[in-house]
Amino acid sequence: MDLRLMAAEPTPGEREAVDQVLGQPDSGWAGGERDANEGHVSRGGHDLREQRHLLLPALHALQSRVGWISEGGLTYVSQRLDVPPAEAYGVASFYAMFSTEPRPETVLHLCDDIACKVAGAENLVEDVTREIGPDRVGQIVRSPCLGLCERAPAALLQTAGARDVAFGPTSMKRLDPFVHGGPWTMMSEAEPAQVAPQALDNRNGLRLLRRVGTLDPRSLDDYRAHGGYEALRRAVELGPDGVIRELKDAKLLGRGGAAFPAGMKWEAVAKQTVRPHYFVCNADESEPGTFKDRVLMEHDPFAVIEALTIAGYATGSEEGFLYIRGEYPHATSMLENAIDQARTRGFLGDDVMGEGFAFDVELRRGAGAYICGEETSLFNSIEGKRGEPRNKPPFPVEKGLFGKPTGINNVETLVNVLEVLSMGGLEYATLGTPDSTGTRLFCLSGCVETPGVYEVEHGMMLGELIAIAGGVRGGRELKAVLLGGAAGVFVGPEDLGLKLTFEDSKAAGTTLGSGVVMLFDDTVNLAEIVLRIAAFFRDESCGQCVPCRVGTVRQEEALHRLVKDRPIGSRQDELALIGEIGQVMKDASICGLGQLAANAVESAIARLGVFDGNGAR
Repeated sequence: MDLRLMAAEPTPGEREAVDQVLGQPDSGWAGGERDANEGHVSRGGHDLREQRHLLLPALHALQSRVGWISEGGLTYVSQRLDVPPAEAYGVASFYAMFSTEPRPETVLHLCDDIACKVAGAENLVEDVTREIGPDRVGQIVRSPCLGLCERAPAALLQTAGARDVAFGPTSMKRLDPFVHGGPWTMMSEAEPAQVAPQALDNRNGLRLLRRVGTLDPRSLDDYRAHGGYEALRRAVELGPDGVIRELKDAKLLGRGGAAFPAGMKWEAVAKQTVRPHYFVCNADESEPGTFKDRVLMEHDPFAVIEALTIAGYATGSEEGFLYIRGEYPHATSMLENAIDQARTRGFLGDDVMGEGFAFDVELRRGAGAYICGEETSLFNSIEGKRGEPRNKPPFPVEKGLFGKPTGINNVETLVNVLEVLSMGGLEYATLGTPDSTGTRLFCLSGCVETPGVYEVEHGMMLGELIAIAGGVRGGRELKAVLLGGAAGVFVGPEDLGLKLTFEDSKAAGTTLGSGVVMLFDDTVNLAEIVLRIAAFFRDESCGQCVPCRVGTVRQEEALHRLVKDRPIGSRQDELALIGEIGQVMKDASICGLGQLAANAVESAIARLGVFDGNGAR
């Protein structure tokens, strides 16, 4: 392709950062020195364009090295990958973690999403901003949920030339090195008891969390000593068809929110005659209030890699991708180590465990886009495109990543596969209820006494789960519970008898979603929480389809008018308008983001009467 490049030149540091990802350029057309013949002949264009999937890693390298993506750096990436600069800019500007404008070398992202808002994030942002003064205000960036809800309020520190660090709970005292200078003493990771409180008990009933806190997550030998890779050996004994049969016997449903039968999905991929096949682990855990997958990746990373390898084996996939959200630096580090060790020891590669099948894993970091949790948006992101959803059909099992048959599950679903193979599908199906088998991870946060990830069998009542976590913080009165995250549903104290199953939640008009259980006590202004959810969807809409792009904005505007008691017409007229907007988004949006963007708002109105005009709720 004859690219029209921008005039700006990359700095030596930017060249080095990109070359570390892409390798040294082998011709003038790819950014190297051009000889006399190359003025007349172009070569390598097709090979370069096949590397388009490296665009996101290259942009990450630029952002990490200098703290932003300059015109010169973007020009060099465009030349190296034979991507038009306009397209490269479209990708770079799509993601919240990338900046195409100059930024300070050190930037602090402070989460002000719902769990952190309840924990005082708004006051913290104001205090930090006031303390550092107007000259440094560019170093503070408000952030949506960082997936550290059990340690709210949370923060992410980005420093040019260094790894990102996510931490919490955050306070002015803890941020003193950022505000006044000095050495950092923060922890970059939490103790197991902080993220999985059940790890302190006798662990009875724990399956997915049973290794959390008992092994060294950086040691493959320790993982194997705790039963690691026995499930993969069992999978090889059963063969691909046998593995899928066990999943069907187990009646394992996806844990990402859609609850699609895992065995049916794997079988559909395995039967496709088009080659190659791919399998993707969706670790872009961006639903506000969700952090269960992060806990598994940080404290049991080899289990994630083993489960992904089994998925690859059963579906005939030659390559796997693990797409992790960019705000998870510690989980990324743990998975990088796990993949490297598994590859070195023969658990990944051309001949896995000497059993005659090939499977390898590539780790890809997202860059701050909630929409990339949607499977086809995630595929586009891996391919080096804007993370926008595709129309369906065709479905991913037929035409997914790189246009090939692709299986995809989230982390919790995959780790359940290890339990299915260890127990046997029929025995696994005895856990939980007939239609919601197995155990489930729930993320408790907000106004709860002991926040963290809890593992229980399907069928436990909501009130019982909250009691396990110590009840409402400080013994205060429970006002509401948000189930399933920002895309979920509010319920009231009268719903504590709800059984936590797929079938019971559906019958009650609620959802388990991604396993979020966020509590709000009588001190919380629910109108402010609903406004924050509306703002979240406004910001995170990719803008591709009109119903979502416009609807999320109009929804938020209407809510603000209600809060300010300035409705267009009567209050009932405004509420009716919100209902109509929500219905249009459900009916006409391309993907689940727009289809679910009104769920929490509508439930707050219908179930809790948040905007009924009787004062702040």
